Amino acid sequence: MLTDPTQGATAPTVPPAPEPLPEHQFETVRHMLFGTLIGVQLTIQELHSKHYAEPNDWSKPISTGRPNEVMAILTKKVRVA
Repeated sequence: MLTDPTQGATAPTVPPAPEPLPEHQFETVRHMLFGTLIGVQLTIQELHSKHYAEPNDWSKPISTGRPNEVMAILTKKVRVA
């Protein structure tokens, strides 16, 4: 005797959709470094070694008008929530 394979079978269950991840709030911050050219460059390299920012994300050194002093600026988005 043959039986109907669909008889008594239940429909395949679909797992529920995962809950959406919470929205994160971001804030733009600016970091400014002042010092000699070598001091600014070494600090940028140190922050890069700590995986904080890529060296190319910083501005080119800008003269401040003071002898032997430059500044570099980094604009970065940080998560605040």
